[in-house]
Amino acid sequence: MHRKSAYILFLAVLGLLVIGIVMLFSTSAFARDSHGDVYFFIRRQAIWFGIGLAICILAALIDYHFWQRTWWLWFGLAMVALALCYFPHIGMRLNGSRRWIALGPVTFQPSELAKLAAIVFLAAWFARREEAGSNLLFGIILPLAIVGLPAALVLGEVDLGTSALFVTTAFVVMFVAGASPLWLGTISFAGLGGLLLVASRISERMGRLSAFLHPQNYKEDAGLQ
Repeated sequence: MHRKSAYILFLAVLGLLVIGIVMLFSTSAFARDSHGDVYFFIRRQAIWFGIGLAICILAALIDYHFWQRTWWLWFGLAMVALALCYFPHIGMRLNGSRRWIALGPVTFQPSELAKLAAIVFLAAWFARREEAGSNLLFGIILPLAIVGLPAALVLGEVDLGTSALFVTTAFVVMFVAGASPLWLGTISFAGLGGLLLVASRISERMGRLSAFLHPQNYKEDAGLQ
């Protein structure tokens, strides 16, 4: 069963990679004008894919108890990295959002580390408290409160999409760990309503929604006739 699960996970990741490459290739038509090479984004993505694959293989070879013991280290690093996004000359402000850290020629998005740190934390939390799923305090409130710390920093960066994905990933891990589906569902609906309320207060997000619902009004901005 565990081997089959590994195959399913591998195919799911492979499918996401293929979809991502196809979607990235569709944007390459504009790469010639901005970077002089229609394959610029594909090449850069391939490099990072190779780096990520090497890191994944290395992480898979490490005993999982190491990640369980050191969850606090990765969680702390993620919190520090997310906080650095708000510091001038370190955090990059692009299109009204502070999502990236600039370290010389290298840019880094701390929310990616935060998502991994949250998963490692939740896995360690429920591994040590196998019966916590039926307990409201230890199965819902405390883990959500801890995961909510980096989620709040991501939301403050004005990154609603990553915030929603962050919380959704946490809920999935908690559900698999045995947390109450009723409480998770109730909190999910309340959180979705709050997220929509926040989005309605941000002009950039409403502009994106308007462009999605009425694309004909934005043809000239996209260079279309």
